[in-house]
Amino acid sequence: MISFPNCKVNLGLNITSKRSDGFHNIETIFIPVALCDALEILPSVNKEVHMRIEGMQEPPSFDNNLCIKAYSLLRAEYQLPPVDFFLLKKIPSGSGLGGGSADAAFTLVILNKIFELNISQQALKSYAAKLGSDCAFFIDNTTAFATGRGDELSSLSTGLEGTYITLVNAGIHINTAAAYANCKPCMPTIRLNEIIQLPKEEWPHLIKNDFEDYAFNAFPMLAELKQMLYDCGAWFALMSGSGSTLYALSHKPLAIPDKYKPYLIYAGVI
Repeated sequence: MISFPNCKVNLGLNITSKRSDGFHNIETIFIPVALCDALEILPSVNKEVHMRIEGMQEPPSFDNNLCIKAYSLLRAEYQLPPVDFFLLKKIPSGSGLGGGSADAAFTLVILNKIFELNISQQALKSYAAKLGSDCAFFIDNTTAFATGRGDELSSLSTGLEGTYITLVNAGIHINTAAAYANCKPCMPTIRLNEIIQLPKEEWPHLIKNDFEDYAFNAFPMLAELKQMLYDCGAWFALMSGSGSTLYALSHKPLAIPDKYKPYLIYAGVI
């Protein structure tokens, strides 16, 4: 069976508090975007689990691959036979777009279908949450307000259907642990799920990503890319996740200058 794990962007990201387990509580709005990997899972030819990855310069080791971890998680409770994985990566790794989390979540969904495990949607989310903070989002894969570690989800409407979205990525890797270490948790004055009820022209002044200050100071190129998106006609631009992808929302397709076209990774409609 083949599927196409898509990415997400964060419409705002507030780090609200430090947790006793060492993680952080956040609030964000996850929006699915159609930039996809391709994932195929088939019965194993050699009677052992095999993973083939293309499109990544430095694929993770077998044991650290999230698809393998998702398979192992289900195999511990269900009698799963060996399978062969083929993964074609189009979503940049470590880009703040949740590509690895999407691959893991889609693995759970595919295995549930192939082997008729009859795992409920809620149970799939519970399994996904064990693999990563944003993995559970990709089970329903619909716009959601996320709190806790990013795994407590409630559906909502942003009114962005039909909006043009543009993603740019300069290949800059930002260490997530370092990003969190350089941010001070703070509960926002206005919650994100309240801000999106306000007129959209107010969003650029009210919606922020707490990781941006650190990322832009460490990598000035990111601030340049964000300004470029506004200069091209975006009515809203922000960094996604802990970076380093920047995205823009606009009323029409953006004409990206030639200088920045190598950084363009996706342009489409929400």
